[in-house]
Amino acid sequence: MTARQFLAILRARWRLAAGVFFICLGSAVAIAFLLPRQYSASASIVIDVKSPDPIAGMVFPALSLPSYMATQVDIIESDRVAVKVVRALRMTDNTAMRTQWQEATDGAGSFEIWLANLLQKSLDVKPSRESNMLHVTFKSVDPRFSAAVANAFVKSYIDTTAELRVGPARQYASFFDERAKQLLDAVEKAQTRLSEFQRSNGILGNEERLDVEMARLNELSSQLVNLQAIRAESQGREAAARATPDQLQDVISHPVVANLRTEILRQQAKLEEMGTRFGDSHPQLIEQRALVAELNLKMRQETERLSRSVAISNGINGSREAQVRGSLEAQRTKVLKTKQLRDEMAVLQREVEHSQRAYDAVMTRLNLTSLESQNTLTNATVLVPASEPARPSSPQRLLITLLGMLVGGCLAVAVVLLREATDRRVRTLEDVSRSLGLPVLGRMLGRESRSLLGVRRGHPIPSRVIGPSASPTRPAAARP
Repeated sequence: MTARQFLAILRARWRLAAGVFFICLGSAVAIAFLLPRQYSASASIVIDVKSPDPIAGMVFPALSLPSYMATQVDIIESDRVAVKVVRALRMTDNTAMRTQWQEATDGAGSFEIWLANLLQKSLDVKPSRESNMLHVTFKSVDPRFSAAVANAFVKSYIDTTAELRVGPARQYASFFDERAKQLLDAVEKAQTRLSEFQRSNGILGNEERLDVEMARLNELSSQLVNLQAIRAESQGREAAARATPDQLQDVISHPVVANLRTEILRQQAKLEEMGTRFGDSHPQLIEQRALVAELNLKMRQETERLSRSVAISNGINGSREAQVRGSLEAQRTKVLKTKQLRDEMAVLQREVEHSQRAYDAVMTRLNLTSLESQNTLTNATVLVPASEPARPSSPQRLLITLLGMLVGGCLAVAVVLLREATDRRVRTLEDVSRSLGLPVLGRMLGRESRSLLGVRRGHPIPSRVIGPSASPTRPAAARP
């Protein structure tokens, strides 16, 4: 279909098109003026995602995620917030609303939930694209009620976010409080066991008992080593005293033995001199021999005495060594016992320290969660509260009228084309040529041409339209 044919169809059926167009336009205008006026009140909320938490002192990375703002939108649109709005505005006291609820649900379900769902249908929450702002809009027929509900939704949202933050914190605080009591009891029990252990074993809290015992053990060990050296030397001297007592150093160096040896040598020299001068039976010689024999006897006696003193000294050294060895073994046993006691006490002390550290950690968390459970501040702030709108936001009469005109025009064209499809007529020369399959040789003006436009497609064309002797190569002469 060409534009010429389309215009011809519209000219032919302009009454039908105008009727459809004005019907649609009138309907749109009627709807625009019959619809009740709706007033929209909007409030703006700023969500702070950069400031650190006042209790924890840190910025949570989840606040900067895009899903966080979507979560806040879902919270505002939730039933919990809507029920808070219903309670804040005392809508349950409205007799007319209760009657409407009775008629709509026959008294089934909750009246508060029904009112909350009714408010949610007129609520619109939109986050800003490039900022941390939320716009809460409520629409109703009463401008004052719209502003009140929008502000109530904002306040209920802030209260709900505080509850969502305080609620888990209170649960955590209760858990940590119970856990702190258990750990405190564990600390007291561990400290009691440590005190009883120290009291039963005579251990002072600040006593370095093991170090003292170790020092004493080292001292006894050194004494034993020295006594073993002395004992080895005394044993050698005793063996030498038994074999050659006169060659013993103690005997040789003894002054009495030295004097006796000198005296014996002098008396022997005197005896030899007297032997050369006197005979064997001379009384002086006999007396001199007796004197030498007496000196030798004293010499042997003194040597034996000194040898016995070496043996006695060796025995004393052995006794001292045995005594020190026994003391060393006893001290070693004592040190081992002290070390065992110290290890057991260290285990008890570590148990006390572990319990104390666990208790301190839980108390730190308890103090933090207690502060969080008492914190009613949120990161949401009302930037612009909703105010009573001066003009209605809907219906938009101009827009409805323009839409009615557009729809009316489109519908009018569609109806005309549909009518044309069911009742086709020849309206242009192209229709004639297409219907007959022959080219147009001429065009008659006047009354015949106007009657030609009324010929229906498919009907025979009168001979006066084409002419009796029309030729494809030679057009017929047109009459004025």
